[in-house]
Amino acid sequence: MKKSIIYIPLTLCGIIMLYPLLWLVGASFKSNEEIFSTIWFLPQHLDFSIYKRAWQTVTDYTMGHYFLNTFAIILPKTVFAVVSSVLTAYGFARFDFPLKRLFYALFMGTMFMPAIVTIMPMYLMWSNLGVLDTYIPLTIPALFAAEGTFVFMMIQFFKGVPKEFDEAARIDGCNSIQILVHILIPCIRPVIVSVCVFTFLWTMNDFLTPLIMISSVEKYPLSLILRLSADSTGNGYEQCKILAMSVIGLIPSIAVFGLAQKKFLSGITAGGLSG
Repeated sequence: MKKSIIYIPLTLCGIIMLYPLLWLVGASFKSNEEIFSTIWFLPQHLDFSIYKRAWQTVTDYTMGHYFLNTFAIILPKTVFAVVSSVLTAYGFARFDFPLKRLFYALFMGTMFMPAIVTIMPMYLMWSNLGVLDTYIPLTIPALFAAEGTFVFMMIQFFKGVPKEFDEAARIDGCNSIQILVHILIPCIRPVIVSVCVFTFLWTMNDFLTPLIMISSVEKYPLSLILRLSADSTGNGYEQCKILAMSVIGLIPSIAVFGLAQKKFLSGITAGGLSG
């Protein structure tokens, strides 16, 4: 009885949270009139041809092309974010150096600074370097541990690993890099997976940065082509086509989260409890 009392409101909350996603899928099969006439997600008819039209987009390229563009940003950015965050967190967690507390405070202070504040300075910097309309402004910042949140999570994990492991490895002849690679990284796999998932999702959803840095339509990521498709079809465009494109665009994010869910959740919870 007590469990039922707990599960009933949890089930209702789950339905409320999932319903927008169900509505999105159902509405991708509806006409404009049907979309605005009811909030029920089931369509009257199933016509999968809308997904074929949605895949073609409003440009000369298919959604497959824009998926490749998006992954060309996500893959190097994820690798850069993991490598830079691991090295930075390792330095703060395991080494002592002059002004360590000051540098740590300054670095953690970046977590409280809105990303929008740095947009204009970053644009001017990349413009002066002549690399606008390339993926460099979207990927290279991750090489310098630009996300303080990732570093903070990894520091908590490193602090949860006993330093006796490091000392035992040094006795066996390991240097600092070998200790990191062979001893510590296997212990922090959950948080590395969390960083990968966060980077993937945030990059897939990023709209403002590519909008400012990329000007060529053929180089657009998926987030920009969705907006372009809505703008290019005029007042009488098919809402279902944009919704179908959104459904297709959600598939990689749902797949990545589903595959990494166990490690991702353990990384988040353990990162908040360690240290």
